[in-house]
Amino acid sequence: MRSNLPSNKFQPLAFTISLLITLTIGVVASIFTRPEIKTWYITLNKPSFTPPNWLFPVAWTTLYILIAVSAYLIWKLRDGSSTYKTAAIIYVIQLALNFSWSIVFFGMHQIMGGLFIIVALLVTIILNISWFNRFSKTAAWLLVPYLLWVSYATLLNISISVLNK
Repeated sequence: MRSNLPSNKFQPLAFTISLLITLTIGVVASIFTRPEIKTWYITLNKPSFTPPNWLFPVAWTTLYILIAVSAYLIWKLRDGSSTYKTAAIIYVIQLALNFSWSIVFFGMHQIMGGLFIIVALLVTIILNISWFNRFSKTAAWLLVPYLLWVSYATLLNISISVLNK
């Protein structure tokens, strides 16, 4: 008889799907971002602590991989409970906010709109860590660099909005 319980064994297909979901979000978001770096973004007043442009894709690729690993670990521990469903919903919401920030900030040139989205993203990342922690401390800790980077990006977004009023 086959068990419906999640397996502790590594599942390459599920892991690959988790990676593909997050990396695809990053690639599609970059379609809105890349062309604007050398045209619109370069014209903005930015704070002195703005990192070089080459750092963003390196940081985001690393973060998307960590996010995917975290999600995969939680998926492996899925149990159909309301706790799992809530954790999954929060995860999807933070991915949607992550994706929409690039469209609003870079694609639509809406600095304040981007600020509202990134603050909501920050809140959902905190919730995501909290709910993932109920299943796996490792999965929760894998999201901490994401939280730190988005906190930094929020400060950048605030500064850009103040410097470009």
